[in-house]
Amino acid sequence: MTVDTTLAKVDADLRAGRIPVARQRLRGLVASYPADLTVRRRLAEVYRLYGEPAEAGRWSCLGADRDPDETAAFEARYPDPLDRMVAVAWRGPEESAPTATARARLAGLREAASVQAGRPVDWDPVRTRAEHTDGDDSTGTLFCAGLALVGLVLLGFAVLGAVTFVRWWL
Repeated sequence: MTVDTTLAKVDADLRAGRIPVARQRLRGLVASYPADLTVRRRLAEVYRLYGEPAEAGRWSCLGADRDPDETAAFEARYPDPLDRMVAVAWRGPEESAPTATARARLAGLREAASVQAGRPVDWDPVRTRAEHTDGDDSTGTLFCAGLALVGLVLLGFAVLGAVTFVRWWL
């Protein structure tokens, strides 16, 4: 399905009051066509219908006509530039952006994220927050420790059950 066909369906969804469906279609388009600023602008418009200025700012941040209050709300929700890079959902180098404004904003965000990380970062879509913390995976370690503790407790109950059964049987 082409972008234009999907945008026509989005328009029909909005006319029919199916805002969540329109939002989902637009999210899919942004995932498939991250450099299409029209799709991003339309997604921002849908989030304005929801009264979500941070999300509207997220999807309109690359446009020339972005709203400063929405941009501030987006930056407040994602104060870490590394997190904002992930949230913007850009793929590829900023040179592939269709406008000079978008290229400049993407480059500025990448530079801020590089300063924050203390090393150069790029728009690799596979990078996650865990990779940005230089291997500090305390959440994963805590999860594994909790799992081990639950396993030990279950093993203790199994041993207690076996001892009780043997005593009863003898």
